[in-house]
Amino acid sequence: MLAFVRKEMSVMLASFMVLLLPSLAASSVHNNHTNIQQNPLKLNSQLSFQIIFHAFLLWASLGFLMPVGTLVIRMSNTVKCGKKLKALYYCHVILQITAVFLALAAVILSIIHFENFFNNTHQRIGLALYVLIVIQPLVGFFRPQRGVKFRRLWYFVHWILGNGVCIVGIINIYIGLHAFHARASKNVRLWTILFTVEVCIIAFIYLLQDRWNYMQKQGVILGNEQITPTDHSPQNIQKDHEAEIP
Repeated sequence: MLAFVRKEMSVMLASFMVLLLPSLAASSVHNNHTNIQQNPLKLNSQLSFQIIFHAFLLWASLGFLMPVGTLVIRMSNTVKCGKKLKALYYCHVILQITAVFLALAAVILSIIHFENFFNNTHQRIGLALYVLIVIQPLVGFFRPQRGVKFRRLWYFVHWILGNGVCIVGIINIYIGLHAFHARASKNVRLWTILFTVEVCIIAFIYLLQDRWNYMQKQGVILGNEQITPTDHSPQNIQKDHEAEIP
């Protein structure tokens, strides 16, 4: 049942990400403009480069590596080979650890070079994300062994926290792009479009992973019986997820 709930929430989270991210980012622009006017930050070439580098680090961390790491570990749901499961697991770990180090590098850069008043949406969300980014790998590291009752709760918390960090991180990237446009008066439309395309592709793959096996089974004959919609019941979904990582 937990796997069924998790799968349905996956669909809702991905749909939410695709449909509402641009509007959520745009809704924060007014607050960012007000705070920028109250606390103007003069941009020279060096500071502009540092902001762009900060943005690149966070895009690579929250906007690319973490979502890709999520897609990689979800592939293990349909893999039964032990070697492939371990390869996917270690690939997930490497991607997430790299993402954490890149995010921490962005934190250090912002502490050293930026004025962190935390009086605007982008900085406040960023601060919360930094805390969650540190907590998430710790949760993953202290995972209980399979078969322990607490494992189900741990898995759900780890899953919801990981997806939440990715979604909120992507939202904050949109907010950061708008904030940079307001400060530097530079056109960020191209980067916004490219990032939106990337997010849509990731969301599409995320949704497709839930449907792919079911799509392949449509019309397939097993013995003397044809697969019916009842084969997609919560009990059968739970069986499909028994091939998770150790």
